[in-house]
Amino acid sequence: MDDEKEQENKTTILIDEVEHVYEDMTDEQKVIIEHITDLGHKSRKAQLELDQLNVAKNGFVSMLKESLATQPEESTDS
Repeated sequence: MDDEKEQENKTTILIDEVEHVYEDMTDEQKVIIEHITDLGHKSRKAQLELDQLNVAKNGFVSMLKESLATQPEESTDS
């Protein structure tokens, strides 16, 4: 029974359709997983920032279009 509880409390990681027990991994493998996890967080944060930049850029483009539309056209007759 204790083995079952201990097995239930272990963290499994699925890699290429194979389950690996985190607690059974070497320290090097655990560090690699931490790097992968951190890079995933950084990728999501970078994507959020890129989304924000694109929305801001589109806002400025809209502001410019609106400003140009309300500006009287200059005469080209000289």
